[in-house]
Order: sequence, then structure tokens, then C-alpha cells
Amino acid sequence: MNLKQEFEVKCSRTDVWEFFKDIPGVTLCLPGAEYLGQSEDGKHQGKISMSVGPFQSNFSGAAEVLYDDAGYIIKMSGKGVDKKGSSRGKMKMVCYLSDNGPLTTISVDVEIQLSGAIAQIGRTGIIKDIANVLVVDFVKNTETALNLNNNPSQSDQASVTTSSNATAAPISSFGLIIRSLKGWFRRLFGTPKVRGTRH
Repeated sequence: MNLKQEFEVKCSRTDVWEFFKDIPGVTLCLPGAEYLGQSEDGKHQGKISMSVGPFQSNFSGAAEVLYDDAGYIIKMSGKGVDKKGSSRGKMKMVCYLSDNGPLTTISVDVEIQLSGAIAQIGRTGIIKDIANVLVVDFVKNTETALNLNNNPSQSDQASVTTSSNATAAPISSFGLIIRSLKGWFRRLFGTPKVRGTRH
């Protein structure tokens, strides 16, 4: 399964680039994700919890992240397993950051391989719908975190969890799908905030 996303963050490319090097901080901006630390081989360990109807999964795994400072390109490859649900997943991601004046345009190409019970969910297209909505939450949380970094005197951190040891709430598909439907109607009758496939 291939996913392509393009979205904008209301911060400079330099600020976004430096923030993306803070793996624990980035993880806090992604709903359902939890950072568990770095292993001896340099890989980043974490887990993500997901609830799709009666199906629940808790993926634990590790990923390697590489940064190209000259091209503002991030490459990540990782894999995870849900021991209770006997599901497995592999992911390769390439992320491009482009300077767009006061904004940063982020283009993401993701290749996902799923096996086990979650593969059946993936074939329905629900995962793509969830991914579209997660992008909106991620952008909002990233902008909040960057604004707090640039303005440390601000004390309102309600929309971003501040403890790297906090237990992440699982992604609930019902609420996300409802929001994805709302997004679909917005795209039909207005200007979308998040653009889809990049050509």
C-alpha cells in the first residue's frame, strides 16, 4: 500500500527541520504513538495503538531515521509487530521539506506492507482515511510545539503532551472516519487544508 501526502506547516523550513530531528518531540505530535527510546544500534523504538471497530492493535517496533541536511530530506524504514493480534507491518518513508516563504511544504511518500489481521483492514481503505485525518492532527500539534519552542514563556501546552513517558491514547477509527467524511465534504465545497496525492 502506497500513501502520498502533501501539507503545509506555518513555520520556517529551518525551524521545522530542526524540530524533525527531535524524534521524541515529533512522536508526541502523532496521535496514538509513544516513543520508547533509542537502542544500541541507533534505531528508535516505539509503539502505536490503534482501534478499528472491534479490532485493536498495539504495534511495537523500531525504525532507522536518516537525515539529508543538504536536501532537507528524511528517510525512515521500520517494522513492527502486534503480538496479541499476530499482525506485522513494514514501512518505508521519504519526507521532503520545501521552503515556501513563511510556510514549509512537506511531501511524504510512504510504502506500507501489512500482514495478519490488520491486512484485512488495510484492504478496505480505512487506513488511508485515518492517515488523511492524522495528518491534520499532526500539523496542528507540530505548529503548537514549534510555537512553544520559539516562545518558551508561553505556558499553554494543552494540545501537546509534554511528557515523553506519557501513555499514548489509542487511535479510534470511528471518530477519525467521521472527521474524514467532514473533510471530504469540505473538499467538495471549499478549499482543503491538506492536499492529497503529489504529482
